[in-house]
Amino acid sequence: MAVVSLDSKSFSPALARPGILLIDWSAKWCAPSRLFAPVFEQVARRHPDLTFAKVDVDAQPELVEVLGVQALPGLMVFRDGFLLLNHVGALLEPMLEDVVRQARALDMDDVRRKVAGYRASKPRVRVGLHPG
Repeated sequence: MAVVSLDSKSFSPALARPGILLIDWSAKWCAPSRLFAPVFEQVARRHPDLTFAKVDVDAQPELVEVLGVQALPGLMVFRDGFLLLNHVGALLEPMLEDVVRQARALDMDDVRRKVAGYRASKPRVRVGLHPG
């Protein structure tokens, strides 16, 4: 599968789809982004069942703000809507392949159980005025 471009309209639907989503946050003016782009595209060609996407930070400032992107290039990896990795800096091809391998190997049922357990154990905080 080719690398797709995401914008503010296509981001949420891409995130909502089941499976693995890798996002390259980049800019044309950023030399490390330009170096990472061919690596990202090469790995994408080897994994057509995954979604590889790019976000041009200059064209999508609202996504940059909402997701807190602060440095380039950035790589975010999601699986079934869960953020697995938020990495800053270019990766070499073997490193990106290892990220893909680890994302595929993750037991998502175990992740869901752990997240549910964490949410259940967090104390609930009430915000507002309390009678004295």
